Amino acid sequence: MIVILKEGTTVQQRESLCDWFRSMGLEVHISQGQYKTIIGLIGDTTKVDINLVESLNMIESVKRITEPFKNANRKFHTDDSVVDINGFKIGGGNFQVIAGPCSVESREQIIAVAESVKASGANLLRGGAFKPRTSPYDFQGLKGEGLELLFEARKRTGMPIVTEIMNVRDIELFEDVDVIQVGARNMQNFDLLKELGLTKKPILLKRGLANTLKELLMSAEYVMSGGNEKIILCERGIRTYETFTRNTLDLSAVPALHELTHLPVVVDPSHATGLARMVEPMAMAAVAAGADGLMIEVHNDPQHALCDGAQSLTPEQFESLVKKVNKIREAVIS
Repeated sequence: MIVILKEGTTVQQRESLCDWFRSMGLEVHISQGQYKTIIGLIGDTTKVDINLVESLNMIESVKRITEPFKNANRKFHTDDSVVDINGFKIGGGNFQVIAGPCSVESREQIIAVAESVKASGANLLRGGAFKPRTSPYDFQGLKGEGLELLFEARKRTGMPIVTEIMNVRDIELFEDVDVIQVGARNMQNFDLLKELGLTKKPILLKRGLANTLKELLMSAEYVMSGGNEKIILCERGIRTYETFTRNTLDLSAVPALHELTHLPVVVDPSHATGLARMVEPMAMAAVAAGADGLMIEVHNDPQHALCDGAQSLTPEQFESLVKKVNKIREAVIS
């Protein structure tokens, strides 16, 4: 349920109303917009007499929310959320490019890629230290050593790092990570999501391989219900009957999610297509669709990459992509 207050309602009146709702055992969320204040109520709202609430002078309207996601719901929070990552903002008109290798392979590799993508315009560095692989015989990542190499690359470049967590027991290892990524396979690892909700870290939540947008938002709700509202959603392609590309990039998810939620939405065309030659056009299309950011895989030697070389751009290809994306951004904004 949401309660919309009239313009001119005092803080004292608002707090008195919120205390009344809390006395009913309801959780209260306040969203202060430019023109309106919205109070979101979570819990058993059948206790609330809508007619009584609507009769109060300070109330503009009262609406019941039928969607199961509440904190992530745009009806609760009409303004776009902005996630600030060490000064780099995503959402609310702020756009960022996250780039780097699928896996951290060596000190030389991660630092070389970090320096090159920064020079081309990326502000955040991605790199996998823990890698979920379909085959148990494939490279699984450098794990703790990989995190240390990411920290070194951050020190060298000043770029915040984005890296994936796979297991709830590893949370302590991620204390110095700037953005914790939840991969597609863990989108519904609810125990992990609950623990991440207790952190203060920005969370990049990828859509699962065969999950609906509402299921993605319910996973975000798990994190937000713990108190962490710094969520970035990521469309990375879904599994369909089409086999030409690795996955099918659902670009309609971008405007759809912007309609359903206030959370920022980024797109990963690398995992979506699985083909380096298709990353650039799909990245441009994602920006035209209104994405708040891109997540691009870049490797300084894709042919010898230990993971996902086929979808990785060279630094030169990435530089070309950023230039084209910036032109699309200018056209969209104007």
